[in-house]
Formats: sequence, C-alpha cells, structure tokens
Amino acid sequence: MTQWIDAGAFDDIEEEDVVRFDHAGRTYAIYRVEGEVYASDGLCTHEHAHLCDGFVMGHVIECPKHNGRFDLRDGRALCAPVCENLTTYPAKVEAGRILIEV
Repeated sequence: MTQWIDAGAFDDIEEEDVVRFDHAGRTYAIYRVEGEVYASDGLCTHEHAHLCDGFVMGHVIECPKHNGRFDLRDGRALCAPVCENLTTYPAKVEAGRILIEV
C-alpha cells in the first residue's frame, strides 16, 4: 500500500539541489529542478553512497563517490560505473510542502 509522506518545505530546497530525507528506516533523495520536485532512493545503486552529497546538473544527479549519473526523472543509469537504475517515487508540492508517494 502506498501513501503520501510530507518530506519538508519546498522553499527549503534550492534550485538544482538535492536533500536527504529519512523515513521508516529508508533514505530518500529529494530534488528541485526548474521549479519541480523529484524523489528517488537516497543511495547510489553502485556503491551505496548518499546521493544528497552529489551534484545536480539539470535533470541529472551525479554520485559523489564514483561520478556515476542518473536521470532523476525516471532513475535511468546514464554512465559507468552505474548500471542499475535508481528507484524513483512520485513527488508533488501542496501548500508549500513536498509530498512523496512511498
């Protein structure tokens, strides 16, 4: 069963940035790009580095450990060393709050 979880204030995330969000024993990454929000698992699929320490370039998140890249819209692995896609989650903004569906 899925549910929408409040992941924080939209204004707390800078444009082209990522923040860590922990909920129910899991780590998520929440992104803000071009005024939209996106959410994914918070750990890289390659070596499990925290993506919140990575670099956002447009709709791409670069892992801080080995520079693997993912499309944050759909989780596609874009370049080596990552070869496993990242799980993404629906995200939206309501009343200035970021909600993710987990």
